[in-house]
Amino acid sequence: MSGGLAKAKRLIVKIGSALLVDDATGDIHRTWLEALVADLARCRKRGQEVLIVSSGAIAVGRRHLGLTGRALKLEEKQAAAATGQIRLAHAYQEALARHGLTVAQILLTPEDTEERRRHLNARATLEQLLALGAVPVINENDTVATAEIRFGDNDRLAARVAQMISADTLVLLSDIDGLYTADPRRDPGARHIAEVREITREIEAMGGAAPAGYSSGGMVTKLAAARIALAAGCRMAIAKGNGLHPLEALEAGARCTWFLPAAEPRTARKRWIAGMLHPMGALTVDDGAAQALRRGTSLLPAGVVAVEGSFERGDAVVVRDGEGREVARGLSAYSSADARAIAGHKSGEIEAILGYRGRQAMIHRDDLVVG
Repeated sequence: MSGGLAKAKRLIVKIGSALLVDDATGDIHRTWLEALVADLARCRKRGQEVLIVSSGAIAVGRRHLGLTGRALKLEEKQAAAATGQIRLAHAYQEALARHGLTVAQILLTPEDTEERRRHLNARATLEQLLALGAVPVINENDTVATAEIRFGDNDRLAARVAQMISADTLVLLSDIDGLYTADPRRDPGARHIAEVREITREIEAMGGAAPAGYSSGGMVTKLAAARIALAAGCRMAIAKGNGLHPLEALEAGARCTWFLPAAEPRTARKRWIAGMLHPMGALTVDDGAAQALRRGTSLLPAGVVAVEGSFERGDAVVVRDGEGREVARGLSAYSSADARAIAGHKSGEIEAILGYRGRQAMIHRDDLVVG
């Protein structure tokens, strides 16, 4: 897949804080950034659209505000992000300007990608910027996001942006050259995985936990990002970014892990449903219903054995089997209260139970994403 980068039409590159910012001083690694931007400029010259998802605002800003030597409170992180984001944007502006490229700053929250109207507005803005030849630099809006409404990592943010704008290639630049069967820092026998075509339970188990001193997301969030990207029909690479010109190295065949989607991406609506990070509830279904969903049917009330959470009609919910495994996501045709009332009943009984005739399916197949 060394040619995967060259074949990209719309490329997103995610940059981790550790690559971009010196943890001890809070200074931006200017030489590294210049080399990366040179790679991106080469991509642009051959007609590829390029977006950057960049971490680092808090790491840059905290030291300029004297917030060092301890864990930060939420409001201190927000203050650090507010000053750090300006410095980051200026660094990108200077680096891209040397290649005649215009930078555009976009700050997003999960609600901007999950609330349908805001999702469409953000998509339209990004599409227009790309049409005008700008390079969007995207980060989470840490200055306003609370702990409850944060992505928490830019791996998943990058995947959600890829899903939002139908990007075909996403590269996560990291401190490791891909996925291993175990943590290679702890297990010398760990084997590198060159290609992944499906996020199975075995693949998820390889993610482990993020070791101390490394990026906050770790491999777990990279696999979560891969799941979103694959559902959107976007191929994704986890590649080592420490050296200069990391994209040039990747294109030349540097070791990485490519996650390769099925040939046919889902419709925009289903990509949006599949990528939801914060479902409002969960439905547990029996084995028969789980098997029927895999055959492409709607979810009927009769197959639902339990309802969790509080949600309204049209909210996103997770569908799980009896062992707690996620089998689908979808938009519920009923509120949680009504769903509990009709769970386990035949569709013909809905009107008698609720007093009105609703949809026959708990989740219609057009509002359902299985896998």
